[in-house]
Amino acid sequence: MFDHPSQFLDALENLPVASAEFRDLALKRQAQLTKPAGALGRLEDIAIWLAGWQAREKPVVDRVTALLFAGNHGVVEEGVSPFPASVTAQMVENFKQGGAAINALTQQFGHELSVIPLDLERPTRNMTVDAAMSEDELLDVINIGAAAVNDCSADVIYFGEMGIGNTTTAAAIAAAVFGGEGASWAGPGTGLEKAGVVHKASVIDRALALHRSELSNPVEIMRRLGGRELAAIMGGVVAARLKRLPVILDGFVVTAAVAPLCVSADQRIKRDVLAHCIAGHCSAEPGHIRLLEELGLKPLLTLDMRLGEGTGAALAAELVRGAVSTHNQMATFAEAQISGGEV
Repeated sequence: MFDHPSQFLDALENLPVASAEFRDLALKRQAQLTKPAGALGRLEDIAIWLAGWQAREKPVVDRVTALLFAGNHGVVEEGVSPFPASVTAQMVENFKQGGAAINALTQQFGHELSVIPLDLERPTRNMTVDAAMSEDELLDVINIGAAAVNDCSADVIYFGEMGIGNTTTAAAIAAAVFGGEGASWAGPGTGLEKAGVVHKASVIDRALALHRSELSNPVEIMRRLGGRELAAIMGGVVAARLKRLPVILDGFVVTAAVAPLCVSADQRIKRDVLAHCIAGHCSAEPGHIRLLEELGLKPLLTLDMRLGEGTGAALAAELVRGAVSTHNQMATFAEAQISGGEV
């Protein structure tokens, strides 16, 4: 889809927008439903948001797709995780066998799930000594993510991730985009104790110091500090925007994967790049709440989850379905012959 990193950056400057016409029609419908104005709170906002992106007065969430990308990280050799990199491949096998939390949720809710491992036998390079990926490697996984989105016909999509060490990568990306040292963003990830978190922060600081002068655009931020699964998610979110497909963001890693997209050529933060995205939940990873605040995203759920895999987004997708059901199926004041409504 993208032949060169510059083509990817150009796409970010020419993104489609939601339909104001259908957003307004959905807003007018909300004003006519048999309830006090605003009584359903954010459920109303969700339905209106979806209507704009789907260009429907009555949006649909019949088909929900989860794309789960897995990758391995060279920075694991710095001792930033209590688990070895081999666990990534073991978990991918667990996903394929249907034994993980995301399998249980997608099966329960009827979501489609695709698991896409990315060169697990070949970790990215250690970001404290080199760029994590070459331009060709980065472009390859960006295109894999974009192709996965283009090949699905979902009404709403969300992304999951698996990659031992990827909360270190995510924290480094967050620091590169929004500033701060490693300690501002590092958390326990898969279970680090306090000393481990301190070490993790120092590893992030080393990576930032090495690459600081080159972190000028989304491509370089991801290439130098990212991972294959994060880059695939970044590419997938852009592909979703290009086809006006609404996205539910999962936890800290997924949110960090899309944060570089907001870095403009003049180094300002352009949050509207993520206008087609909604934050599914706020995880228990400490940096996630700050990252959401920086991006101007208000999470739908806060359940103290920190598993990843797309599990928070899976739950949020059912909340989105509820929002659409109330929007589409409630009677208007006129239909119910109730007086006093705005008709």
